[in-house]
Amino acid sequence: MLSAPENAILCLVRTTIDLPEPLLQNAKRRAADRGVTLSALVEDALRGHLAARPAQTAAPFKLHSVRGRLVRPDLDLDRASSLITLDDESEFGRGKS
Repeated sequence: MLSAPENAILCLVRTTIDLPEPLLQNAKRRAADRGVTLSALVEDALRGHLAARPAQTAAPFKLHSVRGRLVRPDLDLDRASSLITLDDESEFGRGKS
C-alpha cells in the first residue's frame, strides 16, 4: 500500500493502451525481474519520461550585415583559408610581397 499524508486523496484510474506484443513481453519480464507489477513499471517509466527535459536546440545561425557594409565581396566565405588570411591581415597588417 502506498503511504500518503493523512489529508491527501489518492485516485487511481484504469485505462487501456495498445502496445506491440514484443514490447509488452519485454516490459512484463522487466517487471518480474524487478519484483514489481507491470502497472508500477509503466508508471515509473512514464513519470521518468514526463519529468525529463527535452534537449534544447540551438537557435539557427543567422548572418547579419548592415546594408552590405560588413560584407566584403572579395572574401570567399566558403574558404576557411580566406577567413584566416583576413584575420591575420587585420591583426598583423598586410605581408610584404
